[in-house]
Amino acid sequence: MGSVGKCLDEGGDVDDPWSGVDAARLACAVREQAERTVPGIQDMGSYLASQVCDVSHREVLGPLLDGHGASGVVVRRGVVLASWGDPERTEMAFSATKSVLSLVAGVAFGDGLLRLDEPVCRSVGLAQFGDAHARKITWRHLLDQSSQWEGELWSKPTWVDAQSTREGTESAGGAPGAGWAYNDVRVNLTALALTVLFRRSLPEVLRERVMEPVGASSGWSWHGYADSVVEIDGRRIGVVSGGAHWGGGLWISALDLARIGQLCLRDGQWGGRRLLSAGWIEEMWRPCPVKRDYGLSWWLNDHRTVWPKAPSTGRCARGNGGGHLLWVDPARDLVVSSRWGAGVESLLAEVSAAVRPVSPA
Repeated sequence: MGSVGKCLDEGGDVDDPWSGVDAARLACAVREQAERTVPGIQDMGSYLASQVCDVSHREVLGPLLDGHGASGVVVRRGVVLASWGDPERTEMAFSATKSVLSLVAGVAFGDGLLRLDEPVCRSVGLAQFGDAHARKITWRHLLDQSSQWEGELWSKPTWVDAQSTREGTESAGGAPGAGWAYNDVRVNLTALALTVLFRRSLPEVLRERVMEPVGASSGWSWHGYADSVVEIDGRRIGVVSGGAHWGGGLWISALDLARIGQLCLRDGQWGGRRLLSAGWIEEMWRPCPVKRDYGLSWWLNDHRTVWPKAPSTGRCARGNGGGHLLWVDPARDLVVSSRWGAGVESLLAEVSAAVRPVSPA
């Protein structure tokens, strides 16, 4: 509980973080969540094997980190009101990594390196964007998972990812932007394209432009696969993965993940300093035309389709079915970061009920 009372953003809201909070109800919600740990995580190799539904190409290519118990924090107005487990312990983030990848794209956007609705092939010279279909893929298509790119990357073909067919919203063989699919191969392509765009590794960019400025610990890391390397200017640069479907991805603590959520809640500003362009967070949370509960790699609860029992004002990064969750609710000035927690919808419902909105819901 050592993190309770910690102010994450010294230049943030100076109002009382406990105003409008039912402390007893919040404490009960946190206490219950501490007991809801996802089972089987102590042996990550076995756990991941049980989670992946791919019929082939199931081999793990990146490193794994064994999990521990449930952990997390509740942050209001930049102050940690409650915590459970060890919120400073590093854990795999699974697909919550995708939302952090979108933040890195925001850095590129702010630097003028990319335009969301411009074809990717205009700014990076990769063979993957060389055919007639791929030349129409924009950065927005990559980030909102509507590119419909077909191919193979790091020995994994797009068709092998069983998640792609889960939603039934892909337009097979259709144009970029005409269909949507949750596909880790395509997300890895996004990471490759951004690496080539920056001409440096994405962990370096994230560390320099986001994590160090927000005061994150040194315990986080971001991993790719054994063979996910690109040569740029004669240098071999590792390319990270956008999740842990085949290992790798972002490894981060609940507290550091909450700092990212707080940065989003503050529209990309931290301590009076702008880290992301004005409007980037709004773009991240703009609904994809063919998948209204998804933005630029962030889930949107506007229609309460992601978490029906949680407020419609929330946005989230989530991985492993919600076992890893970063929830951001601007209406309540609220951030919830949960790691290896089962039953997170109940957590969100109870915490949200304990915190009165500061703006109309």
